[in-house]
Amino acid sequence: MPVPAATPDAPPGQPKKAATAAWIGSALEYYDFFIYGSAAALIFPEVFFDESDPATATLLSLATFGVAYAARPIGALFLGHFGDRVGRKKIMVFTLILMGLSTFLIGCLPTRDQVGTLAPVLLVLCRVLQGISAAGEQASANSMTLEHAPPTRRGFFTSFTLSGTQGGQLLATLVFIPVAALPEDQLLAWGWRIPFWLSIAVAVVGYVIRRTLDETPSFTQQASTEGVAKMPLAVLLREHWADVIRVVAAALVASVSTIFTVWSLAYATSDSVGMDRSSMLWVSALANLVALGAIPLWATLSDRVGRRPVFLLGAAGSAVAMFAYLWAISKGSYPLVLILGIVAFGVVYSAANGVWPSFYGEMFSTRVRLSGMAIGTQIGFAIAGFAVTFAAQIAGPDGDDWSAVALFTAALCVPPVIAALTARETHKVPTEQLGERTGQGAPAAEKVTA
Repeated sequence: MPVPAATPDAPPGQPKKAATAAWIGSALEYYDFFIYGSAAALIFPEVFFDESDPATATLLSLATFGVAYAARPIGALFLGHFGDRVGRKKIMVFTLILMGLSTFLIGCLPTRDQVGTLAPVLLVLCRVLQGISAAGEQASANSMTLEHAPPTRRGFFTSFTLSGTQGGQLLATLVFIPVAALPEDQLLAWGWRIPFWLSIAVAVVGYVIRRTLDETPSFTQQASTEGVAKMPLAVLLREHWADVIRVVAAALVASVSTIFTVWSLAYATSDSVGMDRSSMLWVSALANLVALGAIPLWATLSDRVGRRPVFLLGAAGSAVAMFAYLWAISKGSYPLVLILGIVAFGVVYSAANGVWPSFYGEMFSTRVRLSGMAIGTQIGFAIAGFAVTFAAQIAGPDGDDWSAVALFTAALCVPPVIAALTARETHKVPTEQLGERTGQGAPAAEKVTA
């Protein structure tokens, strides 16, 4: 197979513009996605489920958080297909509109007291739409930034998508801090709805930003020369099936995020620990603030030393750090929780989180990159999303067996470590050669150039 022609350079300013649009768009989109996590832990058990059995209500509420992750592989199949057929930009705009609409509707839902069991059914439906949207968001934004980026700085530029995700989580947490401080009756009556209603403004701002983006040089060249794949999924499974499996396994590292964001919040504010809601939200906010700085630094390091060592540090380190963080919560010590929360989530987990956009994206060629990233990550993320539900069961009837949850989280970090150890190093491979096959069917990405 002939070596692919060099991809033309992006127009001046486009790499920065693409990275900025990915950051802002992801921040706005994941603001919508993450306010649900805070509400699922703090509000929804009392608003949408049976208050007479608090433990079961909490379990069911956390299960609805995982429903979006179950919907994400389905969304990935469709959005990945169209993203590799019609381009990255159109999918980025579509996912933002869908997320904004579904999130706004959650804020308008009637409660269980008003319509009975219909309330949680409608909640799940809206959560499914959120999941479908999120399925295409990161993969399209990552593909957009990777294909616009200079070859020697792909790690740095693609990290803006995940910095944006952390920014959205930070924004969601900051919005929930004053809401959670409302008197209980006002919080449950109307206060919890405000963060969801704000999503309309989020969608409008994101749309204005993203519609001005240019399509990537790589996709434009692919479409104009060889043409796009009619069935990207067929090409993906024929030529990149091993990489898809590898990405699924590596994406399980997201379990660290869901346990930190949702289960640990529910555990800390439960009767067995009794920590303050607002204080725990501040821990999450500060950890995310540190992550905003750590992610691009880890990504820049990966441009120098490679994706694998940085990802491995984040995955293996998170397995250890989660024990320390949950232990601190069990002691009810605010200083310990703050320090270890920042270290575990803001610093250590950011190593894996900041590198995976380039690490995964570089495994695939242009014609199937969005499909490969979307399908691989979303299957892994689906498992990670339900980690919260499993953690609630593993924690026992009183929900206080933190060591079992920490061990469970550490076990979920093992497949990412194995995936990284078996992956190719691609940080020096030219963009046009990523994921291509040569000679005996070996990936061109193995031919690292200086």
